[in-house]
Amino acid sequence: MRPENLRFFTFTIFTVLVLQVDSTQPPFSCDSSNPSTKTFPFCKTTLPISQRATDLVARLTLEEKISQLVNSAQPIPRLGIPGYQWWSEALHGVAYAGPGIRFNGTIKRATSFPQVILSAASFDANQWYRISQAIGKEARALYNAGQATGMTFWAPNINIFRDPRWGRGQETPGEDPLMTGKYGVSYVRGLQGDSFRGGEINGPLQASACCKHFTAYDLENWNGTSRYVFDAYVTAQDLADTYQPPFKSCVEEGRASGIMCAYNRVNGIPNCADSNFLSQTARAQWGFDGYIASDCDAVSIIHDAQGYAKTPEDAVVAVLKAGMDVNCGSYLQKHTRAAVDQKKLSVSEIDRALHNLFSVRMRLGLFNGNPTGQQFGNIGPDQVCSQENQMLALDAARNGIVLLKNSAGLLPLPKSKTMSLAVIGPNANSVQTLLGNYAGPPCKLVTPLQALQSYIEHTIPYPGCDSVQCSSASIDGAVNVAKGADHVVLIMGLDDTQEKEGLDRRDLVLPGKQQELIISVAKAAKNPVVLVLLSGGPIDVSFAKNDENIGSILWAGYPGEAGAIALAEIIFGDHNPGGRLPVTWYPQEFTKVPMTDMRMRPQPSTGNPGRTYRFYEGEKVFEFGYGLSYSDYSYAFASVAQNQLNVKDSSNQQSENSETPGCKLVSDIGEEQCEHIKFKVTVSVKNEGQMAGKHPVLLFARHAKPGKGRPVKKLVGFQTVKLGAGERTEIEYELSPCEHLSSANEDGVMVMEEGSQILLVGDKEHPVTIIV
Repeated sequence: MRPENLRFFTFTIFTVLVLQVDSTQPPFSCDSSNPSTKTFPFCKTTLPISQRATDLVARLTLEEKISQLVNSAQPIPRLGIPGYQWWSEALHGVAYAGPGIRFNGTIKRATSFPQVILSAASFDANQWYRISQAIGKEARALYNAGQATGMTFWAPNINIFRDPRWGRGQETPGEDPLMTGKYGVSYVRGLQGDSFRGGEINGPLQASACCKHFTAYDLENWNGTSRYVFDAYVTAQDLADTYQPPFKSCVEEGRASGIMCAYNRVNGIPNCADSNFLSQTARAQWGFDGYIASDCDAVSIIHDAQGYAKTPEDAVVAVLKAGMDVNCGSYLQKHTRAAVDQKKLSVSEIDRALHNLFSVRMRLGLFNGNPTGQQFGNIGPDQVCSQENQMLALDAARNGIVLLKNSAGLLPLPKSKTMSLAVIGPNANSVQTLLGNYAGPPCKLVTPLQALQSYIEHTIPYPGCDSVQCSSASIDGAVNVAKGADHVVLIMGLDDTQEKEGLDRRDLVLPGKQQELIISVAKAAKNPVVLVLLSGGPIDVSFAKNDENIGSILWAGYPGEAGAIALAEIIFGDHNPGGRLPVTWYPQEFTKVPMTDMRMRPQPSTGNPGRTYRFYEGEKVFEFGYGLSYSDYSYAFASVAQNQLNVKDSSNQQSENSETPGCKLVSDIGEEQCEHIKFKVTVSVKNEGQMAGKHPVLLFARHAKPGKGRPVKKLVGFQTVKLGAGERTEIEYELSPCEHLSSANEDGVMVMEEGSQILLVGDKEHPVTIIV
């Protein structure tokens, strides 16, 4: 969402300056000390927000209305309305990106949590909620301190991590739709101030979350195809069971107050101009009640780059009629008046958009007078970088880091005062790499080298490469350092020169001479080495997996401000790792598949082996959900409430008045709804090791008969448990056959078929038979 458009940047900088220097109005509306505005109906908090928004919009001139359709909404002094900045970012902490937040006052830093892909590896929905709740409080504190001109944050990113080369995969919770949806729900509820299991759809907002990028967006710039012009051909089947479910969950369960439409086209139509997605699906089917923003400059490219609209005015008409509300950029401000004058656009379409926009601002409390004393008005600077939040950032990194290999129990390393430790690699002493993209200024930051030095006094650092790109490597020097140390930790991987917004990878192997350096050092070292990988996306490290000189491999993602401390704690045994991979790690051979091929299911005729663990049929370096621990865990199915599900009898109980099409049954009785059927599964888990640990327990399901486009298996539930050495507990999952045991047919309808499904946890299986 960082537009490479100088014209747009110039506009943004200018309008932000206008918003910042306008001191004639307070940073909120309906000031009780202003007699000219306090009597307006839109200022009366006793009235419904819908009525207040309608009153406000009716008072605006056409020029004033148009000035509100862009992210840098202009002030309306005659009504006591200050300027507003819709664009702020808070992906894994309140961020620099976006002009709505400034760190130039009392508050100069914010807690920087692990990049999303690593937080996801904890498989802990409650922890995700706590992280976003902390981010929401810090965001509100910045507003209360006068350092924010907006409280609408363009996060979370809930696109599916479809292709391992995608530069923004690091921003997402991974490749699984159910898990991604649950992450989105947790994030939205935490940021917006809803309770974890409750909340009012029209209630007050601590901050506003925006689920992005709607939809089927997961390509930056690959082989000459950019996200601005990419036309994603997506089947109805893949839309139904891969691309849309996270957004549906974000809206229906999370009750998000914002959605962002993506740059790309889907089946020929730009996302921001697709009324089927924006109005019919999001609003009519899912009940979305919030605002829809374009990605930055996404409206202009509909005409300028894609040629979908013949004129700028046609682009404006297309997005507003489709249901979009606010344009990140200046396009609507420049061309909406002409669209009205040419009678291509009715003012009622503008009014509809403004009603949505002002309703959200009112839910944020920005039209309730002075925020001091209001529900979120007393959140102060002491809530930012609090000890509680910093400890949460540390816990999130601890629980996300994944142990991928630990031959002969190499880890944890001993804490010996006489031991020497070589720390080698371009990421060993890097500060920025720990944060990933869309980060803010962290409360404090420790590098991996510094964290390891806190355990071992005799530590010898050596970068080995000139940079992460490692076009030049000092292999002989690294080998000499390794020979002289008792143990070696190599800290390698990627950074934002390899993967980020606007930059997809071409390869899945380590950059430059990194692999050569690792192999040489491992061969020379006295003991098997520890390899630490910092990255957002998967890396083909088959060589390390199979090299006996490399004893342990740790994937640490981009672990945030406290990530290096968590990493050192794991290496030296002060924390038992429990993270599990949220994405499949593919071999380099996978890069033969074009990124532009959006199909999830394998296509043997084209050489596409399928994508993600649900459909991929090729060899894996590491599979989704893989992760080791210093303890072993055993599982058993303690009970399954129903081994046979007689859906025919149950479906007859369904109300005939249901208006929402649901999961269908394929049977002799025709198509009946089945959402009301649920059953419980209890799984017993035991820590068989000698060390306490936190452990995610993943429950999968697969159809007994593979093929016909069915997933190989799919995640149907996950929970985390904390178990001491030798301790056992039971976990209960509630499953809905319609949601969890169904799959999409070629028409995009979720169907549940007669026959056997197999539940899987660890190495244990349990059959469930569906009778129709």
